[in-house]
Amino acid sequence: MKLRDLVYRLYARRVEGRLDHAASPKHIGVILDGNRRWAKASGGTTEQGHQAGADKISEMLGWCTETDVEVVTLWMLSTDNLDRPEVELRPLLQIIENTVLGLAADGRWRVHHVGNLDILPAQTQSVLKEAEQATRDIDGILVNVAVGYGGRQEITDAVRSLLLEHAEKGTTIAELAEVLDVDHIAEHLYTRGQPDPDLVIRTSGEQRLSGFMLWQSAHSEYYFCEVFWPAFRKVDFLRALRDYAARHRRYGV
Repeated sequence: MKLRDLVYRLYARRVEGRLDHAASPKHIGVILDGNRRWAKASGGTTEQGHQAGADKISEMLGWCTETDVEVVTLWMLSTDNLDRPEVELRPLLQIIENTVLGLAADGRWRVHHVGNLDILPAQTQSVLKEAEQATRDIDGILVNVAVGYGGRQEITDAVRSLLLEHAEKGTTIAELAEVLDVDHIAEHLYTRGQPDPDLVIRTSGEQRLSGFMLWQSAHSEYYFCEVFWPAFRKVDFLRALRDYAARHRRYGV
């Protein structure tokens, strides 16, 4: 073992030993950013970058299990990403499909899709439905795979669903307007019934949310990590938890 690796392990163990698991976030959202830039810096192809990012996911979920995290939302493909050239998009979708099937086959996690299924290719839709169905009874971390996800799209879909629900009941727009509150919309989000994210992590050094969980992240804490997603290490994850535990959450008060 190289000295550098030994020092890294000792440091990671030290950070982990000082963490209070009771103070760990229960729901973590992760913006998996930097696959293409990692590939370019490493002299690899874009597809290799996406695959390296996919390979990191189960490792990170293992860290979440060790630190008592209960829900993880992984932003794997945005609605904007669907506009990428077919030569890049098709391999990326294949990698996502294989990754989701792998998560389901692992048997440790309950997979749930968040996003607009209708805008995805039929094969991708089928895989997401299959994974969700196969893991519905697993008592492990709930893993939201955000594929074909956009924050604006989610809120639009929630409002549309709410309007259609009340239209079926014969409620007029005026009657709905009289009683409408935030809870009505929250009940129609992709993540309905789940706790909002306590912590949102974005890799690659970019300091913006890009529309990730716009509604749910109103009171979330944010942690921006400089490393590209494929290079994200356990110590980076532990630092995010340490930073989160040191903050005083005010929830807007």
